[in-house]
Amino acid sequence: MSLTLYVHPFSSFSWKALIPLWADGTPFTYKNVDPSNPGVMDELKSHWPLGKFPTLVDDGEVIPEATCIVEHLQAKRPGPNVWIPDGDEGRRVRLLDRFFDLHIQGNMQPSVNHAIWPDGEGLAAARGRDALQVAYDWLEANLPDAEWAAGDRFTLADCAAAPALFYADWVVPIGDARPRLAAYRARLLAHPAVSRAVEEARPYRHYFPLGAPDRD
Repeated sequence: MSLTLYVHPFSSFSWKALIPLWADGTPFTYKNVDPSNPGVMDELKSHWPLGKFPTLVDDGEVIPEATCIVEHLQAKRPGPNVWIPDGDEGRRVRLLDRFFDLHIQGNMQPSVNHAIWPDGEGLAAARGRDALQVAYDWLEANLPDAEWAAGDRFTLADCAAAPALFYADWVVPIGDARPRLAAYRARLLAHPAVSRAVEEARPYRHYFPLGAPDRD
């Protein structure tokens, strides 16, 4: 039985799939799609013609999209962590997973796009930054008095939160006015699997068009 994951070390959604694999200690083959590795993207497209990553191949079964990959791992390759609990906690995890993908990453991306293509998305970037402030405020008011986003255990919600907040804070700083959210981001970055993702992505920081703060 073999697992192969196609990712880029600097990709936020790639982090979301890598973190649970590393945290569970699941053996897998790491395929870096960076152009410095010729042929890997073509190999990915032979499995998933859209060429999007992360994409997991599990004994020939192709699973694209980060959330779907984490669900697959829990169902087919379970480890010591429960990524999507049952009941109310699980519903909270799913809500936060979508929140971090849509309202943190989704509102950050237009600013990144505008930095790459300055004539294209100025209004969308401004609206995204405004919406990101609203999303930050909601998190500041709604994060629990617990270590992680949905409670006392590290879940899919935190796998989504780690890359989202890592990069979003580079675009719109969380700031001192949101101490709960800032402390949560710091806890995420101290988690061993997240820290590994940060370090493995460090050589690619020149890809980020807005610059990369030295503090992370």
